[in-house]
Amino acid sequence: MTTLMVQGTTSDAGKSTLVSALCRWLVRQNVVVVPFKPQNMALNAAVTTNGGEIGRAQAVQAQAARLPTHTDMNPILLKPNTDVGAQVIINGHPIGSMDAVSYHAYKPTAMQAVLAAHGRLCEWAQVVMVEGAGSPAEINLREGDIANMGFAEAVDCPVIIVADIDKGGVFAHLAGTLALLSESEQARVRGFVINRFRGDIALLEPGVRWLEQYTGKPVLGVLPYLHDLHLEAEDAVETRQVGGAADALRVVVPVLPRISNHTDFDPLRLHPQVDLQFISAGQRLPPADLIILPGSKSVRADLRHLRAQGWDQDIARHLRYGGRVLGICGGFQMLGRRIDDPLGLEGQAGSEPGLGLLTMSTELRAQKQLRNVIGRLRLDHAEVSGYEIHAGISEGEALENPLVLLDDDRADGALSDDGQVAGTYLHGLFESPAAQQALLGWAGLRAAQGVDYAGLRERDLDRLADLVEQHLDTAALRELCGVAHG
Repeated sequence: MTTLMVQGTTSDAGKSTLVSALCRWLVRQNVVVVPFKPQNMALNAAVTTNGGEIGRAQAVQAQAARLPTHTDMNPILLKPNTDVGAQVIINGHPIGSMDAVSYHAYKPTAMQAVLAAHGRLCEWAQVVMVEGAGSPAEINLREGDIANMGFAEAVDCPVIIVADIDKGGVFAHLAGTLALLSESEQARVRGFVINRFRGDIALLEPGVRWLEQYTGKPVLGVLPYLHDLHLEAEDAVETRQVGGAADALRVVVPVLPRISNHTDFDPLRLHPQVDLQFISAGQRLPPADLIILPGSKSVRADLRHLRAQGWDQDIARHLRYGGRVLGICGGFQMLGRRIDDPLGLEGQAGSEPGLGLLTMSTELRAQKQLRNVIGRLRLDHAEVSGYEIHAGISEGEALENPLVLLDDDRADGALSDDGQVAGTYLHGLFESPAAQQALLGWAGLRAAQGVDYAGLRERDLDRLADLVEQHLDTAALRELCGVAHG
């Protein structure tokens, strides 16, 4: 067993992408590789096959490694619910919310969970491919670190540092990051990878030679900028649009402060018949065929934000003109008459009036619902698959007309009597081509096509593995991974 860790000079340097690429590259050589991220802070989560939740990026990396998801792949998940606090999820299940000071005191306990999960993976995998978080050179986070060099030192593993040249300053990022590490940490850095390079590689070579001479560390390769790469973003809402033809279906998503699982909308971004717009604070919701209220980690606070923006009035006007509204998870809860939080799970205990578009109410409870599900939409009986991550339980007349009939004999969601408003607890429902077609048809798109989103992801994972083979020092990588030369 070998552990190799990928750290980055910054957030969004390409850590998740490089780990995905290395996992697919290794598994194509029949190496049993498993992804691992000690600590992740993200509101994009996935439900694992063993009934917990992990960061969405680790679920994609598991697909790259051709493995079922497991909570051991991401033992610590932090889901921010305020500007100063987060829900802390250990081994797939929440233990409560903590502010930064409380979590810092908790880190030694969290580290035990990290090392135990890593140890379990080491029992069966040939290679554990680890992703760091943020940057290892964040001075204020160095003490008690469990996400970057603190973990690498604890398990004594080598480290690769990746930097994004597309943002500029790549040599300063790499040299500066290395300079801010301790002597022992510098020793375990075995090389650099430069990510997202555009242009003639010959123009970069003098800088590469300087970096190697200045740091004494090899550059293991330069990955070119890969156009049309569509792996799910871990943090920032991805707004790149592929569709958007003149006659496309107009879909609007208001961006809430604690929007969660915004990767739900990636299949729509890539759909040639959809014009998807994310609307930020300070903007009114423009005319559209379909408004989708997304998931939320802080439903009551995000509902207040929605009202403060005047979006409730925009939604009401949209419905008067015959538009459609879909709510997903927290967005579904907002469509009801009331959201009750008797335990104060999202702050001070109390209730928040909903938008009143569906005759139901929701109570937030401590026990999360975590399920991977399959079933059929009642629209055209289209097959659908997805996952549930929610703390609320909804009840009311609206649920007697569900949107989805699940294979476990449960019903999910609701469809209003006039057919204009729908809601569901299912994340990922647009990933099923048949469900895509049915929902877009319901929203008004004639002759709706279905995009094979899972197929696109598989294609991109193989493209990434091809880049590793073509542009990185594979002999050095095999040596770092402890696998035989191919």
